[in-house]
Amino acid sequence: MGGNTGQLGIHTCKSLAEDDPFDPVEPPKRPTSNLIMHSMAMLGREFCYAVEAAYVTPVLLSVGLPKSLYSTVWLLSPILGFLLQPVGGSASDNCQARWGRRRPYILTLGIMMLLGMALYLNGDAVVSALIADPRRKRIWAITITMIGVVFFDFAADFIDGPIKAYLFDVCSYEDKERGLHYHAFFTGFGGALGYLLGAIDWAHLEIGRVLGSEFQVMFFFSALVLTLCFIIHLCSIPEAPLRDVTKDIPPQQAPQDFLLSSDKMYQYGSIEKAKNGYVNPELALQVEKTPNPSKQISKTMTMTSLLRVLMNMPSHYLCLCISHFIGWTAFLSNMLFFTDFMGQIVYHGDPYSAHNSTEFLIYERGVEVGCWGLCINSVFSSLYSYFQKPLVSYIGLKGLYFTGYLLFGLGTGFIGLFPNVYSTLALCTMFGVMSSTLYTVPFNLIAKYHREEQEKQQARGGSLDSGERGQGLDCAVLTCMVQLAQILVGGGLGFLVNKAGSVIVVITASALALIGCCFVALFVRYVD
Repeated sequence: MGGNTGQLGIHTCKSLAEDDPFDPVEPPKRPTSNLIMHSMAMLGREFCYAVEAAYVTPVLLSVGLPKSLYSTVWLLSPILGFLLQPVGGSASDNCQARWGRRRPYILTLGIMMLLGMALYLNGDAVVSALIADPRRKRIWAITITMIGVVFFDFAADFIDGPIKAYLFDVCSYEDKERGLHYHAFFTGFGGALGYLLGAIDWAHLEIGRVLGSEFQVMFFFSALVLTLCFIIHLCSIPEAPLRDVTKDIPPQQAPQDFLLSSDKMYQYGSIEKAKNGYVNPELALQVEKTPNPSKQISKTMTMTSLLRVLMNMPSHYLCLCISHFIGWTAFLSNMLFFTDFMGQIVYHGDPYSAHNSTEFLIYERGVEVGCWGLCINSVFSSLYSYFQKPLVSYIGLKGLYFTGYLLFGLGTGFIGLFPNVYSTLALCTMFGVMSSTLYTVPFNLIAKYHREEQEKQQARGGSLDSGERGQGLDCAVLTCMVQLAQILVGGGLGFLVNKAGSVIVVITASALALIGCCFVALFVRYVD
């Protein structure tokens, strides 16, 4: 073959399903309407997250869940996500479904979210209608509600990786940046909308009386919003399937003779590999040197090769994952205990006193005000994401990353040291800065890293050493840091709260954010 390939030389054979493009063709520029449609998935997801945050604790209390099972409910989902998400990311990188590589996974996880909400918001009512025995009814209600919460949390956490990978596959580099900003904007908007609807007393309205309870009302709105948003998202940008090129290319044909129609070959993701009927001869070398490509594809999806890829991840990816883990640990530490902090520390209420006592009513008032603080966080997250694009031209991604961690660290520090109702609500805007930063900057850096790797490959005419790593796997590993943070927060901070009160959580969040601030400045690599 050496005589036929000329200057191409000999290259190592790799899977046909890897993420590396073999020519410099980029996806076309996407209209703003397409990117907004693509972002609807984040609106629906965050809306349902906000509903869960508002209602899951009352639901669990209403079915009589024992305190000993609370940690199981909160930890099971992130543990499953942490273990399975890289496998799912690798599988989507190699998915050959006719509908594309990412959308089948997004659709499946969206259905799981809907099923989870149906179980935890309606499970008690359904069980009460079917089972009369009080003991059996309680056991089944607890079981179904727990399954629903775990199902929803697992799917909602998992789905972020495929959504980001779908955006990266079908957009040019500039559109990836725009798309991430729209994602952050609609994430904040969806959260604010969910918190606002959750704050309405539906039980005393006509729709509450018709549907039965406020739980059924919120399921109706959540299911409607989620379904509409995901239909719009899945129809936003066409995704070409990953094709088995061995069906189209005779195995012994010389590279210079590969002339195929453009509807036969597609670039990995969404762009046609064959342009004007010509197929890149580099791909031809791969096909000839690979005795059984389908085995190569399945090989990249085995646990052994997946662990090898993760262990050999480049250092700059590892540093980005560590910074993402620090950021989410700080953010979740504050967010999960913020309403309790408002009730106990800011309002000086007591959640353990009698329910008809003044101390308990004051605590409930503090929790309500804390929910409005979370709503302020979501609104400001949307506003800040709108201004991120002009800001990045002045201070760059490093400036955005550093600023997000710094403002959050200082804001939570002031809240912990000087608890006051009005200053605390004002400083909730800093939570929005951090939220928007975590949803955009790390994924922007992933896109830059992949672009840099592609340019290096094209410059040397060879293949990447990390060719088994696709964008889906990298997005999944980055998203895994959220689950790891949830495991740490759920398993460790609850103990601290019981010993020292929720104020220690706010101070811990501040300290972690300031440590992360130093880390992103010193260790994370930024690409110009």
